[in-house]
Amino acid sequence: MHKLTATEENIMQILWNLKKAFVKDIIAQMALPHPPYNTISSVVRILEKKGFITHKAYGKTHEYFPLVSKDEYRIFYVKDTLRNYFEDSFQQMVSFFAKKEKMDVKELESMIEKIKNEKKGPHE
Repeated sequence: MHKLTATEENIMQILWNLKKAFVKDIIAQMALPHPPYNTISSVVRILEKKGFITHKAYGKTHEYFPLVSKDEYRIFYVKDTLRNYFEDSFQQMVSFFAKKEKMDVKELESMIEKIKNEKKGPHE
């Protein structure tokens, strides 16, 4: 899997929300002024070549839907960021954001408690 460009990611966000869409539906969800149809159609075909989406054909018209879930891409993206910017250390990443966002101790303790509870699972 590869990181998406900003335009590719925008289109994927739309497809994840809509579940399936024609190019015109994708464009309708984009900010004004809408980009040209041919531009979005080209990016959609690139996403298909990259294996992120596929289509169902209705004659010459194609309806697109995601092959990669938002969670799958999220995991890839965070792991890639962790590797490239934080030396594969969650501790470094959390520390960085805690400092940058000026998180107080109560917020950090709440995060730790939530993580502990999620690790225990619903059956424990």
